[in-house]
Amino acid sequence: MNPPKTDARRHHDPEVRGFASDNYAGAHPEVLAALALANGGHQVAYGEDAYTGNLQQVVRSHFGPTAEAFPVFNGTGANVVALQAVTDRWGAVICAESAHINVDECGAPERVGGLKLLTVPTPDGKLTPELIDRQAYGWDDEHRAMPQVVSIAQATELGTVYTPDEIRAICEHAHAHGMKVHLDGSRLANAAATLNVPMRTLTNAAGVDILSLGGTKNGALFGEAVVVIDQDAVSHMKHLRKLSMQLASKMRFVSVQLEALLARDLWLRNAAHANEMAQRLAEGVRAVHGVEILHPVQANAVFARLPHDVSERLQKRFRFYFWDEAAGDVRWMCAFDTTEDDVDAFVAALKEEMAR
Repeated sequence: MNPPKTDARRHHDPEVRGFASDNYAGAHPEVLAALALANGGHQVAYGEDAYTGNLQQVVRSHFGPTAEAFPVFNGTGANVVALQAVTDRWGAVICAESAHINVDECGAPERVGGLKLLTVPTPDGKLTPELIDRQAYGWDDEHRAMPQVVSIAQATELGTVYTPDEIRAICEHAHAHGMKVHLDGSRLANAAATLNVPMRTLTNAAGVDILSLGGTKNGALFGEAVVVIDQDAVSHMKHLRKLSMQLASKMRFVSVQLEALLARDLWLRNAAHANEMAQRLAEGVRAVHGVEILHPVQANAVFARLPHDVSERLQKRFRFYFWDEAAGDVRWMCAFDTTEDDVDAFVAALKEEMAR
């Protein structure tokens, strides 16, 4: 049988790289191969397929025997579903002021999830038991949304990483107050690679109750998962996922991507490489007079401050975003497909623009 004809054509230069986001990267070839493998024939819809079934075993190998994965379309959906699963209608979520759920999800936790976010300013994007206590009060006050969940991100929105002991301390503190712990793990793989520990060390072994597990930023075409670690902490996950418009009919195509990342070491190879490129970028940037690195480079992000006009000129050569435009702060992200040549070319361009 001859393949069908198509008018599809390439509309971009595949050699062009930027440093705006790890979401700019394409899908890893092993993920694309897995998608092709899952294609063809019929599989039961809405998660009763063989690929979603096998994903459960893979997820348990990473997050313990009680873990259950609920594949979803995207990270915001994963966070909204996960947070709804561990809160009542009157519940609130304590999070860092800089958290993705607070600043980058268009109010979805509030508008879609119906949740109150109780934010805490942090110097490095990381919560501590002491910072949590700024909002952890008033459980019997009917005039105040009830703190029921502590949400942390690993890695954080500022590119910093919690140690296992730091997560364990947060979980013990939250649980002592009757609160659950949610971990936004859109870049959990990067954090685990940095610390050279299994992902379980940062999640179920530390006491995390529910996890938003990232795939897209680490080489998937699309798709994340809510991973329920403590089954007693949640109820009606299947209904919440559907209600939140995150139930994929052809779920095998989400599940097989996560399986491709997690079944062996692709998740780790991709994350470790992105981290290594961020370290290379940071080393190059440190040698440029007039550029300041703002936060420890612990995952695949580099935050820097430089003259505004330099950034604007540099953006014409490489895509990246301002983080705080008034202050001149920018964010540079590396991905699984960032090369040493990409980094070196960017540093060379930065030096040229700083010298103008």
